Amino acid sequence: MFETLKNAFKTKEIRVKIWITLALILVYRIGCFIPVPTLNHALLAEKIASSAATDFLGLLSSITGGSLQNATVFALGILPFINAFIIMQLLTLVIPALERMSKEGEAGRNKLTQITRIVAIVLGVVQAIGVVVAFQSSINSFEFELAWDHPYVSMAFTIVILVAGSTMVMWLSERITEHGIANGSSIIIFVGILATAGTTMANSLKIIIESGEWAHIWNIIGYILIVVAIFVFIVFIDGSERRITVQYSKQIKGNKMYGGQTTYIPIRVNGSGVMPIIFASSLIMFPQMIISLFFSDAQVNGTYVAAWYAQYLGSGTAVYYIALALFILAFSYFYAQIQFNPDDVSRNIQQYGGFIPGIRAGKPTSDFLRKINNRITLFGAIFLMIIALVPTFVFAALSGEYSNGAFDLKFNNAFSATGLLIVVSVALEINKQLESQIMMKHYKGFLK
Repeated sequence: MFETLKNAFKTKEIRVKIWITLALILVYRIGCFIPVPTLNHALLAEKIASSAATDFLGLLSSITGGSLQNATVFALGILPFINAFIIMQLLTLVIPALERMSKEGEAGRNKLTQITRIVAIVLGVVQAIGVVVAFQSSINSFEFELAWDHPYVSMAFTIVILVAGSTMVMWLSERITEHGIANGSSIIIFVGILATAGTTMANSLKIIIESGEWAHIWNIIGYILIVVAIFVFIVFIDGSERRITVQYSKQIKGNKMYGGQTTYIPIRVNGSGVMPIIFASSLIMFPQMIISLFFSDAQVNGTYVAAWYAQYLGSGTAVYYIALALFILAFSYFYAQIQFNPDDVSRNIQQYGGFIPGIRAGKPTSDFLRKINNRITLFGAIFLMIIALVPTFVFAALSGEYSNGAFDLKFNNAFSATGLLIVVSVALEINKQLESQIMMKHYKGFLK
């Protein structure tokens, strides 16, 4: 990684791209500190910290670099664009018109990108309305600080600011993708998570210094060592793959001989990446978030619905962790089916005169590939379950309350399971992009 960065700075064109990327990231981080004038930032931060849906809201806040909790203009961050991109990818698989558009080359991709932008803005409006209405209805003393007192004008003004900020972040991500290095959306999420982790670690160190509890410095050291170990584990699994040998028979066409090569089909252990954890966490936390925000005062037979749900089905319960593991398993297989189609792969192998040694062409090949893919997906799902559950318990144990609750080291807010995977995945992606660009520059120099 460091050697790649060193070589990248030696090439002028790549060096310029890196500086452009850093400049755009700086603009993004400046926006993360500009507050929305209509929001009471202290009450909003307190509500997110004490909410029963704090795991879900904490994840959103960490992805946005703390912008959501601090009520800044970039509070929605890149999330609407990410959601729109995922929705468009899924719709492309089921809507023939979008599928044809995706196969029309550059013109088709530009049309899809424009549709994705529109969907992102619509989702941004919906999410902004949800944030404003939810927090206004759940906090009686939540006031919009404007010169005029009309609440609806204040709400509309807030929604416009949040949507404009999200659109600005989307524009910055596209500029990073176009003029910088790697994918802009991934880099913005990467920076946001690292910023949240750095702030949390700095606050924890500040708490220890102010309280004089220097013995708990070992908690910080232990936390850093565990994070590094988890990073190594994620990198190891991320690079793991099952290689299925494919042999192509020799063919004589005219006076030339083709084929006779041996290659392989790589099937990654964690081919679906972080998406199963994101979808599983969002889905399982959504009912709790809705109940806690909109039905916090609702009662059934004298029992508060929000309190009952949080106690028996909410975050931290056995039912929650079991459901999370099952959802991760289900979404892992769902993504595996989208990304790898054994029938198409088998058809392409047979079309080009290839075969898997010991397996007949046609349906036996597709059945063999499907069986291998299902087994690999199971191991990938187990890996995601471990990453989603184990760090949660370990970080919670290192955090805890010390000195009779005098202070709490909130390590579990620094890196979530999703954050760990995202940081490693994006770092590896950036490294691969830099290596490929360096290699292309070397090839151009050779051709000249």
